[in-house]
Amino acid sequence: MRHDTGYKALFSDPEMLASLLRDFVPESFIADLDFGTLERCSGSHVTDDLRERHDDMIWRVRWKGDTWCYLYVLLEFQSSVDHWMAVRVLAYTALLWQDLIRTGAIREGDRLPPVFPIVLYNGGRRWTARQDVAELLPDLSGPLAACQPRQRYFLLEESQVSEEHLYASAGIAALLLRLERAQKPEDLLPLLDELAERLQEPRYRRLRRAFTVWIARVVLQRAGMAAGTAEINDLLEVRAMLAERVTQWKDEYIRQGVVMGREEGREEGLSIGREEGLSLALHTLLQSRLGTVPENVSKALEGVSNTQRLCELMLVAARVASYEDFLASLTQRENNGARGASAQ
Repeated sequence: MRHDTGYKALFSDPEMLASLLRDFVPESFIADLDFGTLERCSGSHVTDDLRERHDDMIWRVRWKGDTWCYLYVLLEFQSSVDHWMAVRVLAYTALLWQDLIRTGAIREGDRLPPVFPIVLYNGGRRWTARQDVAELLPDLSGPLAACQPRQRYFLLEESQVSEEHLYASAGIAALLLRLERAQKPEDLLPLLDELAERLQEPRYRRLRRAFTVWIARVVLQRAGMAAGTAEINDLLEVRAMLAERVTQWKDEYIRQGVVMGREEGREEGLSIGREEGLSLALHTLLQSRLGTVPENVSKALEGVSNTQRLCELMLVAARVASYEDFLASLTQRENNGARGASAQ
């Protein structure tokens, strides 16, 4: 339930919805939408039947300059797939048109406005339900076939969005999906940095708050960090809370690395496990103190596998003020090591 409420708050923001449409709806008509006219339909535009759909939202936006296009966004978080989703979508669309007629938004002689239904599904199971209501009907021909309804909804199945697509997308909605997929606490740090930078302008105040609440209630609890989240009020506080855990994570990774080595049943396995744990801990420490680890730093660390060397670099990472300083120290130590080896 917390997940549902948090998502609704996020997609109650026009910037978030515009990002979702631009990055994840590959339909040609999206280019003809004027996102500057996006507005959430108030209760006066929606019947009691639609208002009872607490997890759904109705927006409208100008299409080709003078036509309102209605966007029906259904947030689907249940683990089971709704076989009859196409029927539900058709019913909601008809209710929306009815309500627009009742309120006088469209008059006799007008054409019905287009409706684009979007089902946003983040369940673990693959979505198998038919997306067009016509596909739920038997094969028909002749006059009877012409009397049957036809409508298709657009499905955004989060689990099926590729990593390449996510990282190629520049919108805020892509950041949301990347946060959803973060499996370990240290994966969150660079994403939080990126999110805070994107939402630093005053116009993003409400969206920044919605992200903060959602991360505290869903993401941090999923990472086993439920304690203290009720007092978090800003993204920077979320990041600070994560950074405080770096030492604990480092010790845990080292412990896990040693266990991995022991399970191998060989002495070299113990060494390999410890080195993997230290390497992961070093990257976590750098991210927590200096932000996302640049590619040149990651490449420079690829060849470092000696346990003593990794421990030395942990101490360096805890003191330096920038990645430039860290690289300079790394280069200096490598040069000193090379000179020492040649002297021998």
